[in-house]
Amino acid sequence: MTSIVKSACPLNCWDSCGFHVTIENDKVIKVEGDPSHPITKGKICGRGRMLEARTNSPERLHYPLKKVNGEFKQISWNQALDEIALELKEIKEQYGSTAVLHSHDYANNGILKNLDQRFFNAYGGVTQIYGSLCWGAGIEAQKWDFGDAYGHEPEDVLKSKNIVIWGRNVARTNMHFYEKLLDAKKNGAKIYVIDPLFNATAKIADEYISVKPGMDGLLALGIIKEILRLRLADYEFISHYSYGFEDLEKLIESVSLVKISEMTEVSVERIQLLAEVFADKPTSTFMGLGLQRYKNGGNTIRLIDALVAVSGNVGIPGGGANYANLQVGQSFDVANLTLSSRKGKDRQFSIMKQAEEVLSAIDPEIKMIVVTCGNPLTQVPDTSIVEKAFSSVSKLVVIEQFMTDTARLADYILPTTTSFEEEDLYYSSMYHHYVNYGPKLVSAPGEAKSDLWIWTQLAERLGFGDDFQFSRNQWLEMSFQSLAEKGVTIDELKKQHTLELPVRRVPWDDFQFKTPSGKYEFTSMNKGLDGLLKLALPEESKWSNPELAEKFPYNLLTIHPLRSNHSQNYHLFPKEPKLKVEVAENIAADQQLKDGDLVRVWNNRGKVKGYLSILPKAHPNTINIDEGIWKRFGGSVNNLTPSEESDNGLGSSLYDCLVNLEKIT
Repeated sequence: MTSIVKSACPLNCWDSCGFHVTIENDKVIKVEGDPSHPITKGKICGRGRMLEARTNSPERLHYPLKKVNGEFKQISWNQALDEIALELKEIKEQYGSTAVLHSHDYANNGILKNLDQRFFNAYGGVTQIYGSLCWGAGIEAQKWDFGDAYGHEPEDVLKSKNIVIWGRNVARTNMHFYEKLLDAKKNGAKIYVIDPLFNATAKIADEYISVKPGMDGLLALGIIKEILRLRLADYEFISHYSYGFEDLEKLIESVSLVKISEMTEVSVERIQLLAEVFADKPTSTFMGLGLQRYKNGGNTIRLIDALVAVSGNVGIPGGGANYANLQVGQSFDVANLTLSSRKGKDRQFSIMKQAEEVLSAIDPEIKMIVVTCGNPLTQVPDTSIVEKAFSSVSKLVVIEQFMTDTARLADYILPTTTSFEEEDLYYSSMYHHYVNYGPKLVSAPGEAKSDLWIWTQLAERLGFGDDFQFSRNQWLEMSFQSLAEKGVTIDELKKQHTLELPVRRVPWDDFQFKTPSGKYEFTSMNKGLDGLLKLALPEESKWSNPELAEKFPYNLLTIHPLRSNHSQNYHLFPKEPKLKVEVAENIAADQQLKDGDLVRVWNNRGKVKGYLSILPKAHPNTINIDEGIWKRFGGSVNNLTPSEESDNGLGSSLYDCLVNLEKIT
């Protein structure tokens, strides 16, 4: 019997789509868009459709595996859980609970994925990961400026006179916003794209501005300089609702527009054009999640925020410094799920430098790593160090669906369910403010179990099983406690499948900010000298390190792949993927390269080999290799990327990366 059931996409991406899933004989047959979803309206991307292949793949892990003499052996759940629980008990007794590292990321965004924190807190507190490989530097930056990172609701862009898309290819990563841009363009709005790569979004722009990678903040400073010279600033906002503007003025006086043009490789005329665009409000700015993946990443976002503020585009319809929308996630009572008060001990490692931290840890050393919701051997920068670190511990436990690069190193692999095999709810803190319900649709293959089942079983063996004695619905109700008080209930969500969350549609429209001063802060009040905006540059550039740039003359970007959410889908492609090295036209011309040539890309951290593809209109001396590709297909590109933290400590510097390239004959 065939049925079509409403569901939702679990992927941690901008759009958080509604699904129609076709089920036949307890099997997912097809995944399509739900036409009734208020935002996604029946259209979904290839990554969402791939969830059918992910669920039904013959490569799925069906049974617990243990590595014995270098080979994986199938074992029972009882044996796996008994042995892992015994190991956790003995480590805690002998070394303390922080000898366990929980390495995790956020590839899927189900609310009940937070229950891993409950387990480790009830265990006593382990070494946890802080920061983000993806957007962390920008989130922290906006908290310094506004007090939090909030974005305008999707329909608000239709009120914009001008729309600036800065370092964000929405055609690839945010398809429903791309459609909104087309609507806005029909309404007469002008679209400006600022990006080192001429992408599909740039093709619909009225103006495309190519910028040197990592120099976006300096470009924003140049635009502010012109706005002030032309007396186009919103001085009422600055005088009444901001703090530290005098510090920004001093910074602007320290550098000429000609110097900014030289360093950003954007002409003075284009900078002047952008000054007029921002002053011709309402102008909305939509930032991507890559332009802050540099050592100077937090400062970059803060300078773009400052540009939006100086031009008077904060708190008005059709404006905004749109980077994230954390008020969506803040609607849920995650604290009810995590039992943070139960952890007796706590130690934190940066997500970027977790490998180095593992290798240098003392008092206690790391004895066990448990990996959930991630594939660090592919995704964490400086892969050779990551592999060394994850191979160095006594026990590596990986909860997974497939034999990933990380799983291959494991001592135990615990097979887990896909989103269609468990119940959860999903939302995005990046674009729209709706929550989606995902019911359990089919049975899991073999003996695959949900993460929650695994935590419950381990908790029982370790003596705190009572902390997990709740039904799945009770867990969901816990997360909805505050929403229920506002009339938004889990029962209503299950009935409707999609509900609008009560958020502010135009953030900061009352000009009351969550900063220490209560104002927009050009200088972050409680950060001392670190709170000042700076002329910060990428660490790997000809301006910061000319000797390194002489040896490695090309900027490497590692953008998100088109058909895979990070590393999740490469093994599912109908045609086996190959590592593609996309280069600016000047690189191909200088080295007499053509499409399809086999090339080597390298720096002091490592090397990869791949096949060349020429990128038309890309910024000179720029290379892109999509992130996420597995070792067996030529990756990881993170063999090349640095593990340094961003300036504010909460982001990565993945794009702050110089390389060289040569043809392999």
